[in-house]
Amino acid sequence: MRKGKVIQILSIIIVIITMSLLPLSVAAEVTDNHSGNRYYLGEAVKTGCDNGYKGDDKITEGDIHFNWKIGEFYVDGFASTVKDDENTPVFLKNVGDKVQLWFSLKQDIEKLNNDENLSISEDSNGSDEYFSVPKTNFGHGALIIRKTDYTNAKSDPIIYTDYLVAKASPDADTEVELCEEGDYEVALDYEIKNDPRKIFDVSIFPTYSNYKIFFKFSVRNGNSMVYPFDVKTKGELNNTSVTENGFYLDFANSRYLDINIKKEVLNEGANGLAEDVRFNRPAKDGEEYTEEGIYTITSSNRYTGQLTTKKIYVGDNDVLKAVAATGLSVKDVNDYIANGAKIENDGSILLTSHETIPGDEESIQPNVATEDSAKGKFFIDNLIWFIPGGALLVIIVVIIIIVAVKKKKKTKYINIEAFTEDQEVK
Repeated sequence: MRKGKVIQILSIIIVIITMSLLPLSVAAEVTDNHSGNRYYLGEAVKTGCDNGYKGDDKITEGDIHFNWKIGEFYVDGFASTVKDDENTPVFLKNVGDKVQLWFSLKQDIEKLNNDENLSISEDSNGSDEYFSVPKTNFGHGALIIRKTDYTNAKSDPIIYTDYLVAKASPDADTEVELCEEGDYEVALDYEIKNDPRKIFDVSIFPTYSNYKIFFKFSVRNGNSMVYPFDVKTKGELNNTSVTENGFYLDFANSRYLDINIKKEVLNEGANGLAEDVRFNRPAKDGEEYTEEGIYTITSSNRYTGQLTTKKIYVGDNDVLKAVAATGLSVKDVNDYIANGAKIENDGSILLTSHETIPGDEESIQPNVATEDSAKGKFFIDNLIWFIPGGALLVIIVVIIIIVAVKKKKKTKYINIEAFTEDQEVK
């Protein structure tokens, strides 16, 4: 086999190996950019001149700003969107989502709409009445953002002066803000100079017009989860968990959920649970619950309609423990006990037939189900690594075979040549 041919084959093999190992890391980098969801916000309106950008007149034909945009605001990184009662968009995010506000400038601010007479002017005495911003030098456009948190407290407006010069360039998307839960108000105030009359590059009576892009939006967590933790161990408690220590609630920064908690106790001489009306109320973040009873935690998301319910038992009463874990009534639990059943530490009921309540398949054969599921999950999760690994093994085997064959041919050739020379000597 020729040396050039061997080099060519080895080059192809190297390319194959490289391509088989790259896709995972490349794909991870690509998906870290803008998400597929985009929601555009705001539309320019004309305001009065030097009046605090007050007014919202529609831009009509004949106006210097008619039929073109200075730029566009949009939000991305959200899971879904809904509208609130005031028709304001609400962006819902899941764990790990990054909701971001962006601005995309569409114009050369020195030649708006490709018109050399139109430019963004420096508004040296700008003010904004809506945000109570006094007169200041707005520069070439001022971006104003104000956030309202879950307590309805409004932050001081953040003002970015000279924004259209310092923060953006034509056809470049600029991140404005990373948005956590809350309500947002945004305005871009800018002044346009119309300078059609010039003599030897000297402006003659230019005119000025003020415009604004204003919009509101909200960001909310899309889940309806609340997390109970053991008071002493700090471990998270799952639904139907049992703890003698008590628990506290962690809202995980979801400030807009409706979370209620109800406590139930066993009345002496009764066959059921009696609700304690003094303890059927809204829950508080971080509040501890240590008194014996069955606690039902209900969290709902008003924007998605999702409802999550968790039941936690505090104490060491076997009957209440079993009621919390199984969902059975007190009477049913007592009947099982009377027939020889045993209450386990986790509240499950071990019957005389060696069956367990709750009697789903996972509870009866937890080890088998868990082991099989783990094996299946391991195979699926690692399948993408097995494929390039197998390809690499095949390639190595092929190389070994090629080298072995080449070596064998070379050895055979040398032996024949030696044999011929020996015959000639004789």
